[in-house]
Amino acid sequence: MRLKLSRACRPQKLRPFLAANIPRRSYAFQASGSPVFEVFNRRTKWLQKERAGAKVEESRQADYLKDEIAGRVCERLLDIKRHFPRALDLGANSCNIARALIRPNPDSDPSMPASSPLSSKISELVSADASETLLYRDADQPFESGGMKMTRHVLTDEESLPFEPQSFDLVLSSLSMHWINDLPGVLAQINSVLKPDCPFIGAMLGGDSLFELRSSLQLAEQERKGGISPHVSPLADVRDVGGLLQRIGFKMLTVDVEDIVVDYPDTFALMQDLQAMGESNAILGREMGALGRDILLANEAIYREFYGNEDGSIPATFRIIHMIGWRESADQPKPLARGSGEINLKDVLERK
Repeated sequence: MRLKLSRACRPQKLRPFLAANIPRRSYAFQASGSPVFEVFNRRTKWLQKERAGAKVEESRQADYLKDEIAGRVCERLLDIKRHFPRALDLGANSCNIARALIRPNPDSDPSMPASSPLSSKISELVSADASETLLYRDADQPFESGGMKMTRHVLTDEESLPFEPQSFDLVLSSLSMHWINDLPGVLAQINSVLKPDCPFIGAMLGGDSLFELRSSLQLAEQERKGGISPHVSPLADVRDVGGLLQRIGFKMLTVDVEDIVVDYPDTFALMQDLQAMGESNAILGREMGALGRDILLANEAIYREFYGNEDGSIPATFRIIHMIGWRESADQPKPLARGSGEINLKDVLERK
């Protein structure tokens, strides 16, 4: 038996009807570029910084570490004998870099009656951060000195820079990049916004920072709960940072590490200051809510037993990774080819 379709029921006439009424299955596919492994909850970190900035006096008292590191970052400018028309402070927090720049020159010339601050090396400083409250916390204080003009820029996302390529002569960053998920991507964007033969100078927490707190909390939770959860964020190692800078294309790299040890009366003061800094844990999958009283007391006892000072205080170690990288340029000094040296290092060492 032959079935004959009328013209109204032919398949080509059915296709628009089928497409409009039959649900289609969609499939996930890999986006272009390298996948980004998310470690930190960026909204949680933004909220922490907003709350810290809202408590003005507390956050100012807890700025001692960020002010110290910002000063050490700015001191690197003493070795660069040039003027920077436009500079970017990425992850400015409460404008710690700007405060460090307007201070008296840390390496003033004793033969000179007066020495200009480091701000005289910069014409315009753009301080950028995602937290508007923290960024404008000290807006009523003077930040312009030595001819430097300062502007603030609130970022929608610190991992996506809204600046034009080759628009800055200098990029600075102090104690903010350790919260970045896509660190290679941000470093690549920094390299892009720099003009040729211009430097990036940064500092971030890394390595074994707060190892005392990390280990004592783990032991306390193991004792009281029979398991552990992450309370101190994972941090990059100095070798990883150097490799990233080189892979992205920065030249004339300098990467070094220093430990800063701060003494506190107890672990409660340490945690309170970390919260006031906006440096509380923001790792994805962390245990929500405050730590229990029994865990805090156990942590205090373990911390003092293993790391306590003789005077009754407790030390907290902050490991700082300093980095300097230069945007590649055709007229930039380049290292000699491997094997082109004329003096054997072994001969030099044997003479001593």
